[in-house]
Amino acid sequence: MSGRTTSNADAGPQQDKNWKPRANPWLIAVCVTLAAFMEILDTTIVNVSLPHIAGSVSVSYDDATWCLTSYLVANGIVLTISGWLGRLLGRKRYFMICIAGFTVFSFLCGTSQSLGELVFFRLMQGFFGGGLQPNQQSIVLDTFEPARRGQAFSVVAIAVIFAPVIGPTLGGYITDTYSWRWIFFINIPVGLLAFFGVQALVEDPPWVLREARNRKRFDAIGLALIVLGLGCLQVMLDRGEDLDWFSSPEIQLFAIGAAVGIIGAVIWLLWTENPIVNLQVYRDRNFALGSIMIFGFGGILYSSAIVVPQLAQVQLGYTALLAGLVLSPGALMILFLIPIVGRVLLPNVQTRFIIAFGFFSLGCALLWARSVIEADIDFWTLVLIRATQTFGLAFLFVPNSTITYSTLPKELNSDGSALFVMFRNVSGSIGIALATAMLTERAQVHRGLLVDNLSVSDRNYQLLVQQYQSALHNMGVAAGQIANEAQGLVNQTLNSQAAMLGYMDVFMYSAVAAFCVVPIAFLFKGTKAGGGVAPAH
Repeated sequence: MSGRTTSNADAGPQQDKNWKPRANPWLIAVCVTLAAFMEILDTTIVNVSLPHIAGSVSVSYDDATWCLTSYLVANGIVLTISGWLGRLLGRKRYFMICIAGFTVFSFLCGTSQSLGELVFFRLMQGFFGGGLQPNQQSIVLDTFEPARRGQAFSVVAIAVIFAPVIGPTLGGYITDTYSWRWIFFINIPVGLLAFFGVQALVEDPPWVLREARNRKRFDAIGLALIVLGLGCLQVMLDRGEDLDWFSSPEIQLFAIGAAVGIIGAVIWLLWTENPIVNLQVYRDRNFALGSIMIFGFGGILYSSAIVVPQLAQVQLGYTALLAGLVLSPGALMILFLIPIVGRVLLPNVQTRFIIAFGFFSLGCALLWARSVIEADIDFWTLVLIRATQTFGLAFLFVPNSTITYSTLPKELNSDGSALFVMFRNVSGSIGIALATAMLTERAQVHRGLLVDNLSVSDRNYQLLVQQYQSALHNMGVAAGQIANEAQGLVNQTLNSQAAMLGYMDVFMYSAVAAFCVVPIAFLFKGTKAGGGVAPAH
């Protein structure tokens, strides 16, 4: 009797150890990454189309931004609880539901005739899209043995890094060439391909099936606190710049809701017996450190992907498509470097050293960008600025993802993936919000300093006014208007210089943040070839 009991007890672990997917692991990785790529692309492809969307549905640009906010709110909430939803419905089934729902609501977004319809359909699109990234990462983790995860995450990195970079370029081209509706319609064939691919290739491993059978009670309080905290945080970050941040009662209210929800959720999830999200994953040192790293990575990735195109469009007058093309060579560099990092560096160099190098080179690239920014900067210098930044980013995602999960028990992969992706996306929202707010604030500070240095006794100021007056006179401007128009041109020059100094400050602060993360990389446990944990000495 006891022998039979022992055999049954050992059957589970033995079955887990012997399990391997029936389909080719690389086909599985490509298939699930296709779904995640589609979702991540939608977080940035819509941005450049907002003016066209606003005009099409006859609303203001500010009102049109709600189609971004609604998506981010629903997406951010579902990201965190996607592990629980996977256990409730079965991971493969839930993943297929997410792909199908995202595809259907992409079609409905493209057919929207009013802002109300578009906001609702985007909300639902974000709800289903929130489950795609965590499940993709969980499936890749379970499909590949630890020694091969570094190479597998090279495929995942295409979605995580390449999609947000190429999104503005693709969105600008589609909107200018066809219609904003096609930025949603292009998801349909991709979604169908991913859906049937997952149906044919993906299967739930034994430990995932056991989790689905052993479902615990529903944690309503945990869910409510997560919805309150992350929902309010996303609205605050997305709307803060438009509403002048904490001078707005609305933003103050959302900030309080975010603080109450997040702090309350952490306390509750640590205290309750069956939490909707298992925070015990942070007992694993590598996972906790990896979450800090991905937070820094996400903030710099998404903010830099906004700052450089904004500089090109607002200050240099580039079209949306041309500004997007500034990012494209850097995206191609990532596609070239990531396989080298996964196949050459990870098996031969300690992972923590690669991560430290990535953040250090990123900091150096940001400092260099600060030194070359000027009012008449040319297209190719902007391309080089972005390319040097993406060089550092290529050394971060794959190594960090590999070492983050290297010591995490596979039973915690689902919750770990959900929290890991949530950290990256929230940090991206925070990075974008901080960068845009800092650009405005630093430009105002520099303008005040520049104005203080202007006086009628300053020779440089007098020469500049005289140059403008002479140019206006040669253009045939009436004598009575020359003085006022010359002062207007001086004011434009002043604003342009103040803005450029603001961009320089943002690059400098981002560089400091990147350098500050470098020492944290050395706190990871040492790793051997392939990202596994090295034996203790």
